[in-house]
Amino acid sequence: MKLIVTAAALALAFSAGTASASQALAQKYSCLSCHQVDKKVVGPAFVDVAKKFKGNAKAQDAVVGVIKNGSKGAWGAVPMPPAPQVPDADAHAIAKWILSL
Repeated sequence: MKLIVTAAALALAFSAGTASASQALAQKYSCLSCHQVDKKVVGPAFVDVAKKFKGNAKAQDAVVGVIKNGSKGAWGAVPMPPAPQVPDADAHAIAKWILSL
């Protein structure tokens, strides 16, 4: 029983660390200037992005594509500018975090 509790605690700590690290990446690349986790700012709330892609097996690649290439018209009239400077690994980490919300 003690082993199960310890393993659960480690898993929780790891996932919390990963989430905060990915949120830190979103901050680093200024994603949070136009997006917030739970409310629309210029762009959609990240929780709304997660809802839109729920059940989509290709969601992470789609979100990475939007991060790297930008988008137009998907969430309204304001386009999302591309962020090609975001390394692929960081874009995947940010996308995974967004989709986990």
